[in-house]
Amino acid sequence: MNNTAPNATLTAGDMAPEFSLPREDGSVVASADLRGRGFVLFFYPRADTAGCTKEAVAFTGLMADFDNARVTVLGISKDTVAKQQKFATKHGLTMPLLSDADSDVSERFGTWVEKSMYGKTYMGIERATFLIDAEGRIAQIWRKVKVPGHAEAVLEVAKAL
Repeated sequence: MNNTAPNATLTAGDMAPEFSLPREDGSVVASADLRGRGFVLFFYPRADTAGCTKEAVAFTGLMADFDNARVTVLGISKDTVAKQQKFATKHGLTMPLLSDADSDVSERFGTWVEKSMYGKTYMGIERATFLIDAEGRIAQIWRKVKVPGHAEAVLEVAKAL
């Protein structure tokens, strides 16, 4: 089942929505170019905030292990390419950071959600991670991610792909 409608409720076994997004270095990453190798998409609310920094640093620390498992790691937020570049440089992040400025990809993955803080509601990216196999099928989804230990948990499942 290829469930790619906006705000779709994706589940393991579904084909992942296709995407093509600019990364922090200005080049473009397309899901079609990732076929033949598993990949992780971790959606994060905003570059250079405490939780997002901890999550990205944790994934960066495990990049050699993900590479050994033949799994590419990609981060996605609504931040601009320039902000992603600044975030990567400041924290020594080594994975591609993709800019979903119009939130189109976030919507298709169901991570563009209504949130609330201090009694105000707003739209934003839910911290979520998708592990996608070499054929483009979703192997596992983590929603409402808590950062401590998350990158390690994703790596353990990725090793089994």
